[in-house]
Amino acid sequence: MPRSQTLNRPLALLVAATFFMENLDGTIIQTAAPLMAVDLGVRAVDINLAMTAYLLTLAVGVPASGWLADRFGTKRVFCSAIVVFTVASLLCALSPSLPLLVAARVLQGLGGAMMVPVGRLAVLRAVDKRDLLDAIAYLTWPALLAPVIAPALGGIIADTIGWHWIFLINIPIGIVAMILGVRLVPSGQIAQRHPFDLIGFALLGVALAALVLGMEEFGTNLGAALLMVALAVLAGALGVWRMLRAAHPLLRFSALRIPTFRVGNVGGGVYRMLISAAPFVFTLMFQEGFGWSASLAGILVVAVFAGNIVIKPATSPLIRRFGFRAVIVGSNLAGAAVYVWCAFLTQQTPLAVIAVALFLSGVFRSIGFSGYNSVQFADVDPEQTNEANTLASTMQQTAAGLGIAVAALIVRLTTSVADLVDPSDPGLGYRWAFFVVAAMLLFPAIEAARLPAQAGAGVVRR
Repeated sequence: MPRSQTLNRPLALLVAATFFMENLDGTIIQTAAPLMAVDLGVRAVDINLAMTAYLLTLAVGVPASGWLADRFGTKRVFCSAIVVFTVASLLCALSPSLPLLVAARVLQGLGGAMMVPVGRLAVLRAVDKRDLLDAIAYLTWPALLAPVIAPALGGIIADTIGWHWIFLINIPIGIVAMILGVRLVPSGQIAQRHPFDLIGFALLGVALAALVLGMEEFGTNLGAALLMVALAVLAGALGVWRMLRAAHPLLRFSALRIPTFRVGNVGGGVYRMLISAAPFVFTLMFQEGFGWSASLAGILVVAVFAGNIVIKPATSPLIRRFGFRAVIVGSNLAGAAVYVWCAFLTQQTPLAVIAVALFLSGVFRSIGFSGYNSVQFADVDPEQTNEANTLASTMQQTAAGLGIAVAALIVRLTTSVADLVDPSDPGLGYRWAFFVVAAMLLFPAIEAARLPAQAGAGVVRR
């Protein structure tokens, strides 16, 4: 299917809206957990199962999206995914117990796993290289916006109209998205039909599930955590070995030979994981370290969202002016510097100063996301778009799923050490966590610095 000469903005906005809905539901129940726990008769910490089940299902289900799009067409899969996600949202709202809620969240994750990658594929297949930067700009804002406003929005909804509406608001959005999907999404070509790589899917699913669950166990049950991580490594290695030799593998890795795609998804995966973790660490530090209320913590973190939005119109011009390499390296180093600053924040720091720090973290977060999300497809040929999109979606969803687990692990380690050093300062361990995040951001910065200066020039050139 030839690419069009102009960006289909209504289609890009539709996919962005579904991307926002999928991202928002990943973390929105975080601040509503105590009220949900009361209604469901469980401990607040047990609600974490509903978050983990959703993120885990997304990570496991994404690899099948490429095969489904080739097998049934992008329009059919995208619209069906919206229906599944919407129905599952209703089931979540009606769940009378935690097991039923977790089951509904699994179904919701399956819908999201098909909805977002296939929607993005529809946009990528219908855009020319010269419009790729603008197309990715539309698809980037949901990943920036949703995780930041989710804690405040979830808390407000739960405190006012009830936690059930966290899921019920998806129903009218899903109905409108379904109607627009039928009208806007191209049917796409149905590729040659080939068998589904069930063995590769099973191995990859075990690897991702074991990795996420293993990260959850670190700090609480070290033996179980190491066992799960070992299982993840073994299953992952067998899965890659299988897919490299299969005639019709679940994932194809040839796109990783393209330097811009590799930087966008290897270093970019580490970047996404750390950036996704930061708002979670902020809310923990403000509530547990500073003793603030959940509402104040959630509202203050909205400053990150403000930084995202204010700089967003400038991200594409920045990339066109300075190139991908300079922008990505700069966003990593500047972001690391801001997190070092955050490590010196205390309960006595004026709220305005804290808000400025969070605002700047949002600014560099937005620039980095735009750079990584655009550069990954800059040199991908049209015939590789489906397999590259599926691989990228899998790696990105895995990074997002690990973000909160990594943040929790870092906080557990730093707070444990801080309690031994100065037990009188409850915020010390949380501040140290930002030193760790800042140091880890050096890896994606170094990897991006190895790109040629003109990397992705075909995209930035008008």
